[in-house]
Amino acid sequence: MNAAKNKQTGFWLRFRKNKMAFCGALMILGLAIAAVFAPLIAPYPFDEQDFSVAQEPPSSAHWFGTDEFGRDIFSRIVYASRISLEVGFVAVSIGMFIGGLLGAVAGFYGHLIDNVIMRSMDILLAVPSTILAIAIAATLGPGLFNLMLAVGIATIPRYARIVRASVLSLRHLEFIEAAQAVGSSDFRIIRKHILPNCMAPVIVQATLGVASAILNTAGLSFIGLGIQPPTPEWGAMLSGARSYIRDYPYMTIFPGLAIMLTVLSLNFLGDGLRDALDPKLKR
Repeated sequence: MNAAKNKQTGFWLRFRKNKMAFCGALMILGLAIAAVFAPLIAPYPFDEQDFSVAQEPPSSAHWFGTDEFGRDIFSRIVYASRISLEVGFVAVSIGMFIGGLLGAVAGFYGHLIDNVIMRSMDILLAVPSTILAIAIAATLGPGLFNLMLAVGIATIPRYARIVRASVLSLRHLEFIEAAQAVGSSDFRIIRKHILPNCMAPVIVQATLGVASAILNTAGLSFIGLGIQPPTPEWGAMLSGARSYIRDYPYMTIFPGLAIMLTVLSLNFLGDGLRDALDPKLKR
């Protein structure tokens, strides 16, 4: 118990020393709070239209200005954080669960099963994840569920390769052989002994994967294959404002900043977790 406590304390101390990662974690926490309490934080409903103040520049009444329908941009950005975080975390969960399972099975059994699974992953990896997500979303159609599924499927190969590599380094260790000797089933060995020891690189990849998922979500919404109006989403807001970028640049600046800061914070957080979890950096 003391060893586990010391391990957690050491991880926290290493993570806290990384100022950029700590700031990234705080920003993501703030974004999550804004998403949860959006009705309390947003000064206006996200779909409230007031054409008398359409395309009004930033002011005390509308901090980020209004769009072409007179909707408050700040309120829409706050509500849109719900969509981006939801799609990001659900899509990563889909990729992590399916990819992790396939990678564990491929690494544990090897031979033909390994070849079939990993060659399938190689085929998916040969297609850029954004293009693959676009193809899946175009096939399934626009919508929140289809968007999460499309982005999630596109991330499966990454987790499969990471988990497979970890399993290959673990499957011949003494504690795995001991579990086999006492008659534990393959499923129990994978679930109880192998997957928990693969979580460090998976957690780091998942953190960075949320950032990629948010970018893919924004890209799909930008081309009309993601979230549909009037539901606010950062990419869709950019798409709707691109016709006004010369005369009303603030309509694109603020949604773009929301995407940039969120992805940057997740990248900082992922780098910090990688450094804190890396055994080579432990002192």
